[in-house]
Amino acid sequence: MIIWRRKCKLSRSSTFYLMAISVADNLVLIFVVVLELSVKYHQQEPFWSYEPWCSLRDIFNYGAYNAMTWLVVVFTVERFVAIHTWKMKTKICTLRCAAWTTMAVFFFSHIFAIPYYWSNASVYANNQTRCIYKPEAPTQFIHALVWLQTLQAYILPFIIILTLNGLTLRLISLSNRVHITADLNSRVNKVMPLLRSRMRKSVVLLVTVSMSFVLLSVTRAITQIILRTTHMYSLDRNDYNLQINIAADTGTMLSLSNAAANMYLYVCTQSKFRQEFFACARQVSF
Repeated sequence: MIIWRRKCKLSRSSTFYLMAISVADNLVLIFVVVLELSVKYHQQEPFWSYEPWCSLRDIFNYGAYNAMTWLVVVFTVERFVAIHTWKMKTKICTLRCAAWTTMAVFFFSHIFAIPYYWSNASVYANNQTRCIYKPEAPTQFIHALVWLQTLQAYILPFIIILTLNGLTLRLISLSNRVHITADLNSRVNKVMPLLRSRMRKSVVLLVTVSMSFVLLSVTRAITQIILRTTHMYSLDRNDYNLQINIAADTGTMLSLSNAAANMYLYVCTQSKFRQEFFACARQVSF
């Protein structure tokens, strides 16, 4: 609401992307943290243990998570273009482009999660109804789902984000050298500090949001590949004497904490946002 209604000195496209990231983050927290993980420990047979929710659950879960992931990626690309090229900036860094890109991300994120509809089944065993992978499902199908999800939610985003951040930091280091050699021109000396300040803020925002995603997601990416595609697939996930289960749950917590931390990281890197936040808090309080 603050990003939308208050003046935070952001471009209109960045405002739209950050609002979309906030929506996607909240969908992850609702579908995964609240409706799945929390209900799981408070009800012996959660509602998603039964059909049709058992088949639909992972479509919403992975759809929301994929949207959150790729919105960070497209935001990184948008900021990369804004910092690097002026010609493409006028075409890509617009509100119209941001709106269409955001809708496409949400649409395709859920489209790519649809195959999970045929992967789960509601099974009654040991006086309990559970939602599990279909016992009759081919192993190749399950492995294909795991690798597809790992590729689109972790590997490709990692490569894109790390590459763009590396190029951005390289450009900043080169531009700083150029600015140092421009000391003879007094006019340049007056303009360049302002440009460097704006560019520095953009880079801080870019690197903070995108690198936090990489660091918080890498543990889950590795543990999910190990658990889902090796002999450990048949292990009891509730046996915490096994170190792989502890590592997997730790990776899940770190990965989901990214959904709760994105907007807080933004608050920490933008002074104008903090000013508007405190202004709203004072208005509400007094």
